[in-house]
Amino acid sequence: METPEKFRRFTSCRGVAFEIKPHSDPFAISNPVIDTPKNSRRFWLPWGNDSKIVPSSELMQRSMSRTSSHFCDLEVDYDYEDVDTLADIEEGYEEKRVEPVLLPLPPALSKCEQPKATSSAAKAKPSRLSVILLDQGLFTVYKRLFVVFLALNITGLVLAATGHFPYARNRAALISIANIFALVLCRSEAFLRIVFWAAVNVLGWSWVPLKLKNMVTSLLQSLGGIHSSCGISSIAWLVYALVLTLKDRENTSSAIIIVASAILALLCLSSLAAFPLVRHLHHNVFERTHRFSGWTALALLWAFIILTISYNPETKSYSDDLGSKLIKQQEFWFTVGITTLIIIPWLTVRRVPVRVSSQSGHASIIKFEGGIKAGILGRISPSPFSEWHAFGIISDNTKEHMMLAGAVGDFTKSLVTNPPSHLWVRQMHFAGLPYLTNMYDRVLLVATGSGICVFLSFLLQPCKADVYLLWVTKGVEQNFGKEIKEMLSGHRKDKVIIHDTAVLGRPNVSQMSIDAAKKSGAEVVIVTSNPEGSRDVVNACKGAGIAAFGPIWDS
Repeated sequence: METPEKFRRFTSCRGVAFEIKPHSDPFAISNPVIDTPKNSRRFWLPWGNDSKIVPSSELMQRSMSRTSSHFCDLEVDYDYEDVDTLADIEEGYEEKRVEPVLLPLPPALSKCEQPKATSSAAKAKPSRLSVILLDQGLFTVYKRLFVVFLALNITGLVLAATGHFPYARNRAALISIANIFALVLCRSEAFLRIVFWAAVNVLGWSWVPLKLKNMVTSLLQSLGGIHSSCGISSIAWLVYALVLTLKDRENTSSAIIIVASAILALLCLSSLAAFPLVRHLHHNVFERTHRFSGWTALALLWAFIILTISYNPETKSYSDDLGSKLIKQQEFWFTVGITTLIIIPWLTVRRVPVRVSSQSGHASIIKFEGGIKAGILGRISPSPFSEWHAFGIISDNTKEHMMLAGAVGDFTKSLVTNPPSHLWVRQMHFAGLPYLTNMYDRVLLVATGSGICVFLSFLLQPCKADVYLLWVTKGVEQNFGKEIKEMLSGHRKDKVIIHDTAVLGRPNVSQMSIDAAKKSGAEVVIVTSNPEGSRDVVNACKGAGIAAFGPIWDS
């Protein structure tokens, strides 16, 4: 068998780590009857209403040469040479004998599709940028929010420039600062934790229309569109403010112009670093540039506020009576808000003891003290001013919680080769798409590989929703350890469906998700997979009339 080509990789800011698959059908599967090797003995036992696949013990052999790399490291270092692919996870190699496992599958989920005939000419692989920009379609809620807020700002800018919006013309710098406040608010983990909590508690009732819940879920998942749009808009308004200032240089000072120009340069640098392709290829560069240029711009913003408020154009000097003037200015209060939102998460940074264990050379489990609610994610770092990595949290909300990290980057590999005794953490954890599970009555959670880590907590602790789980993975105990395997035991077999690809082959996850959602009566499907896999499941479910959500770029 030929070794599958390495797939490229990118991440979501609040989602999971993804392998980008150039395959035309990321979930294509060969018929198990046709494609089963001659030395295998796989047979079907139709017991009762559920069909079970019972592999012969002589066949239960899986490769330990390649293990799952699809772990919940949300912000990873990119090392393409050593990244195992999702195809490796979902493709079994017969090398090591293991104990037979009974895997429950509803009848509708046990059917495998025939592989599509491959053309002689290899299909062109999509570029990284096209996968990122076209992820889940051209007209996503994220892109709509981006366009709407950008259009509003451009409209205001045009009206101000043509003299039809005098307030904006006179306060262009203020509107630029207001846009910065809005973009920071959309990324404030403290603020969003409150918003997600409010959404679950206000809308998490059976009588609330499902359509409204879906709209709120789409909005909360796509706030990055507002963040990006306001970032570009703040630059546009600041350019306009500088142009007006240069036209009226007699009534301003050189220091104000220099500081404003420096802020503009830093905003442009930060925006360029956040461009999807740059962010994808050089994530650490993006993260550090975004952080340090943002902090520097904030310091200069304070200088700009103080200089502009205290400057007297008539005397060409700066006033000493600054305090009384500051509290009367809107620019001051917006800047106070920006500063507060940025500082809050850093006030919760602590260096804490951790227990790190490695199930194989490809993954590690990091344990911390303290229980965490289901659907919450957290950030850890070996050096808080350099890099932060976000992971899904597994916890029963009692004494401890854990994170599952795949060894795919420098930091995550060091957890395996040189396990630390302490790590830096942000004690203020943040909420993401999985947290909104609590807003629904009945939910199907679909995961491939270690996308399971963001869902396991819903099986370990009480949840508002009636949760069903479909997990497609390779070698549960070998890749994830006995502890993870035990977490999945003890649950009703019709509520937890595990498809081991090393035994059962690669399935059509989209069809499995539709069938499972219909059988369970789920109101919504939430999926964590690679980008193409998530997109296919979401689109397939929507095509079948089932609401579905998956991680998006910059969600």
